Amino acid sequence: MSKGEGRSKRKCFTCIAAFIVFQTAIILVFALTVMKIRSPKVRFNAMVVESFNSNNATSPSINMQLLTQITVKNTNFGHFKYDNSTLSILYNGMPVGEAVIPRGRTKARKTQKFNISVAVSTDRLSGDTNLGNDMNSGILRLSSRAKLSGKVHLMKVIKKKKSGEMNCDWAINLGTRQVQGLMCK
Repeated sequence: MSKGEGRSKRKCFTCIAAFIVFQTAIILVFALTVMKIRSPKVRFNAMVVESFNSNNATSPSINMQLLTQITVKNTNFGHFKYDNSTLSILYNGMPVGEAVIPRGRTKARKTQKFNISVAVSTDRLSGDTNLGNDMNSGILRLSSRAKLSGKVHLMKVIKKKKSGEMNCDWAINLGTRQVQGLMCK
């Protein structure tokens, strides 16, 4: 074996080793960024009181229709397919309104917006003394909860179950019938 053949073999092995290190780095970056599956974010984007009716006589009550815009933000590199879900409007932890969020699909790295109408009625509350006090103060504090459960599909091969949850607190100014202080977590 001559001296030149040993050097060329060493250069070949060095090139192969460098290529393997380079490929490993590419695969590692790909696995840590693209293949990392995160839960989608579900939020209220806007809310409007469409109709409003109140009674502050012997038993205080409020009936209203809310038009809400919900956003589903998918930060994954695959689409998020979710099932039917329920949006609940709560007053002091008690449900006063519900609406169905229809099943759907949010494309990869996109935000989907859709409108849902919710009927809110405090007639279901039995003898809640706080409702009369809140109506007299002019501010009605409400919260909303929803959970979208589904799967993130990556490259039509990998499917991972994920769910996005929405917990929002907000208030309605009964004088102006405007939603204020909308805060989602």
